[in-house]
Amino acid sequence: MPSKQQGLYTMSFEIESRQPGTSIDQDGRYEQARTVTLVGAVVDAILGVAKVVGGLGLQSHALIADGVHSLSDLVTDGIVLIATREASRKADADHPYGHGRIETLATVLLGVSLIAVALGMVGDAVWRILTPDQLMNPQAWALLIAALSVVAKEAMYQYTVRAARRLRSKLLEANAWHSRSDALSSVIVMVGVAGSLLGFEYLDAVAAIGVSLMIGKIGAGLAWQSVRELIDTGLDEDQVREISDVIRRVPGVTALHMLRTRSMGPDTFIDVHILVEPTLSVSEGHQIGETVRAKLAVEIDDVADVTVHIDPEDDETSSPSTGLPAREDLSGILLQRWAGIAEGKQIERLILHYLDGQVHVDVILPVSERVDIDYGPALASRFAQQVADIAYLGKIEVYFH
Repeated sequence: MPSKQQGLYTMSFEIESRQPGTSIDQDGRYEQARTVTLVGAVVDAILGVAKVVGGLGLQSHALIADGVHSLSDLVTDGIVLIATREASRKADADHPYGHGRIETLATVLLGVSLIAVALGMVGDAVWRILTPDQLMNPQAWALLIAALSVVAKEAMYQYTVRAARRLRSKLLEANAWHSRSDALSSVIVMVGVAGSLLGFEYLDAVAAIGVSLMIGKIGAGLAWQSVRELIDTGLDEDQVREISDVIRRVPGVTALHMLRTRSMGPDTFIDVHILVEPTLSVSEGHQIGETVRAKLAVEIDDVADVTVHIDPEDDETSSPSTGLPAREDLSGILLQRWAGIAEGKQIERLILHYLDGQVHVDVILPVSERVDIDYGPALASRFAQQVADIAYLGKIEVYFH
């Protein structure tokens, strides 16, 4: 809570929209993610075994590669389960922003594991192409297994991605795309098997390379996106523009600067400096900041925390008022200088405005019978004359109540 002595002009208001790490019912979030992931793990296990066994029996290298892809999903399913559980832990003293980074780190690991699997399968397929006697001759039944895989994995994708969007989980969404990549790779397998059956014996191995490259591309994309999040990369330009537009529409905000954004797991964090009319009260400035916070929480998806710094002037490139004396020191100087003026002993309050490298002073006095239209300006002039040698003092105003 800002003190009256510090005033509006140097204060930053930390405004909590919801506690990081507890933005949704985390226990419920984990339970739902676990259910979805376990269903996916069962599907991956059945399809993986079926494709590897079928590929060996039906002489399809591409189908074996696709089966390895499905079985590799079991590893990523495990990563998802562990990471989602750990990330669901509430914020604590050591992790005041929650544990969302665990999801991000797990997504990096998931991406790297996919790249490793892809490289291994490419190497094997290239070896078979360079060694013709190692090429397989797939049978027609391999087409049926691949087709069943397409249907099952696309259904799994739809099921998982809906849950991911409902739970705002990038990790779960990544796992959903992992399922879709398996469906797409099975389509490539069907092309490769069909080509081999038509006499293009290299096509099955080439299809395996295509599947592998697809896996590697998805893994690289997941890893890169999550690494960017780990190093606090801001949201994209369109999202930042949308946030800026919301802030500018708040009554009382005259401008904004130093808008910063970052992500942590499913949550978005925003820091911003807003300019308000310089002579507003602390409470009104706070109210404007609170309105900014509330608007962002309602209109921008996934906002977990907003920090609003209230500025009476643009301090993005410089802070001209830094180094000016604090209230305790300045009020002592002023009251001492004005002790020779009768009204100086009746001062009830001083309001200080730190603006553009100067301190402007509002003097609050009780109403007396002497007050008329010229009395206030004349008294302000007398006060100003007593401190005219103090370079950092600006305008002196006198008010009665």
